Amino acid sequence: MDMKFLEMLLYAVPALITGIIAYYFFNLHTKNEEGRRRFLLHKDMQKNVLPIRLQAYERMALFLERIDPSKLLVRVPPASPDKNNYESLLVKNIENEFDHNLSQQIYMSDECWNIVRAAKNATIQIIRKSSLSDKNDSADKLRESILNDLLDRQSPSNAALAFIKKEVSDLW
Repeated sequence: MDMKFLEMLLYAVPALITGIIAYYFFNLHTKNEEGRRRFLLHKDMQKNVLPIRLQAYERMALFLERIDPSKLLVRVPPASPDKNNYESLLVKNIENEFDHNLSQQIYMSDECWNIVRAAKNATIQIIRKSSLSDKNDSADKLRESILNDLLDRQSPSNAALAFIKKEVSDLW
């Protein structure tokens, strides 16, 4: 009886080892196929999503160019000599531009979106700060003051635009 048990064991061990090896290779093959499918799906999604993301970055670059104070002041002339009305007009113009592009945030990184929002808020702050000055008693003087402020430093739009360019270059 011991001989039969030993003989069966000699037949069972190689079959068991073959079964374990087959299971291991089948499992490895299944994981490899799953990874390949995931890669192909990701690659296909990238191909479809990348143009939309680039378009969102383009629109935000256009937004930043449009709210750059030096360009904004040329594009939006004062409707009256009152500086407060002009300040309101400029801020309203910036807010409208921003509201028009709100949906682009879903295609951008959170960091990039926060930088764009910060540039918008900083631009509004520059306009409001210049408007508070007693030297600026008319819309034309307000325009001059804002432009003079920007001679000393870079506009918030330029800094945000540089970040967008860097992020887009990282997409490649």
